[in-house]
Amino acid sequence: MAHSVLQTRRFARQYKKLNDNIAKDVDRAVGIVSKAPSIGERKKGDLVALLVYQFKSGDQLYLLGYSLDDGLRLIYLEAIGSHENLYRDIKR
Repeated sequence: MAHSVLQTRRFARQYKKLNDNIAKDVDRAVGIVSKAPSIGERKKGDLVALLVYQFKSGDQLYLLGYSLDDGLRLIYLEAIGSHENLYRDIKR
């Protein structure tokens, strides 16, 4: 059974700015993550609660940052973006 997905305000703002083709790829990535939440790579250090799933849209590599609550079977979508921007935005 897939986990339920909730998006944070930061994610919603970033998603709204995406072009339609990238948004479709993000939707596909969210579907993959909701079916297999452990697919993402767990970060270290001060981002230990964050898991990151990498996917391509066109020629660009994007990262989908999310956190899990296994007790409630929830996935919180934290951020979407390129490598440099994702970590900078999450640390804020």
